[in-house]
Amino acid sequence: MTAREPLSTPFTASSTADEVVRGVDLTGIRAIVTGGSSGIGIETARALTAAGAQVTRAVRNTAAGDAVAETIERSTGKIRPRVVRLDLADRTTVMPFVDAWSGPLHLLINNAGVVTGDPERTREGWEWQFATNHLGHLALAIGLHDALVLGASERDGARIVSVSSTAHMRASIDFDDLHFERRSYDPQIAYAQSKTANSLFAVEAIRLWASDGIVADAVNPGGVATGLQRNFTAQQKQSLDAAEAAGVFTCKTVQQGAATSLVAAVAPEFAHSGGPYLDDAQKACTVTNDADLAQHPHGVKEWALDPAIAKRLWAVWTDMLRV
Repeated sequence: MTAREPLSTPFTASSTADEVVRGVDLTGIRAIVTGGSSGIGIETARALTAAGAQVTRAVRNTAAGDAVAETIERSTGKIRPRVVRLDLADRTTVMPFVDAWSGPLHLLINNAGVVTGDPERTREGWEWQFATNHLGHLALAIGLHDALVLGASERDGARIVSVSSTAHMRASIDFDDLHFERRSYDPQIAYAQSKTANSLFAVEAIRLWASDGIVADAVNPGGVATGLQRNFTAQQKQSLDAAEAAGVFTCKTVQQGAATSLVAAVAPEFAHSGGPYLDDAQKACTVTNDADLAQHPHGVKEWALDPAIAKRLWAVWTDMLRV
């Protein structure tokens, strides 16, 4: 695979969400942010709202979502974000959400993510991290495709942003055992696989939907302390501490963590350049699959951008729907 050169933007690792949207008018833009009740999801939704977007926050806990929506309304003086229940690990909530959506959609921010220390499964028997972080977002995007097409025709393009992670460098996709039915469960590898899948989703989405005016990108927000770490095992916490000590990442604020999502969502540099993986508000350089994480903390591995793997992974969803 040919290495991809970085695409320069005016923003850096220290840029904040407010800096990215400063001077950007999103009036009339309709956006969905999944998992917008904690962490960078809140900040992403707040920044979009502050810039004038009509934001719908898709969350599992609507009571918490309503409290955040009130805070966003007060702090921005803009239209209060809508709050709609969505559990990405539960197919019975995804389709009602899709069916209830009416009109165009201009921005889909696939922000929600989970981490688990123990093996957990959906009712179908799917590994919980993979089901939530990837499969649920894939089903949501496919279900909202027509709305995105309508949004693209209105605004010279619609965008999908999927939040990945440096963790993708730990594992590719194990098509022989996606759900850890035969191998020993390793929560870090399970999470890594789901984050690789987030990047591959963007690769295949742009191949399938570019002609519809839909751009898809994956982003690494960087190291941000959020509720995502609440289920970490002692081993996971030790691994995270070791990675920080090795310089793999430097902790960011929530405002800085949301910035790269906002760059992918609104920056003109990415209006028609779907498929890349962004890190620290820039297009990341591709590194080989054997690259060491500590030496290439801001790269993206080849397996996360491989079009053949991306195409195969998308097809897996069709097979799983037969379950």
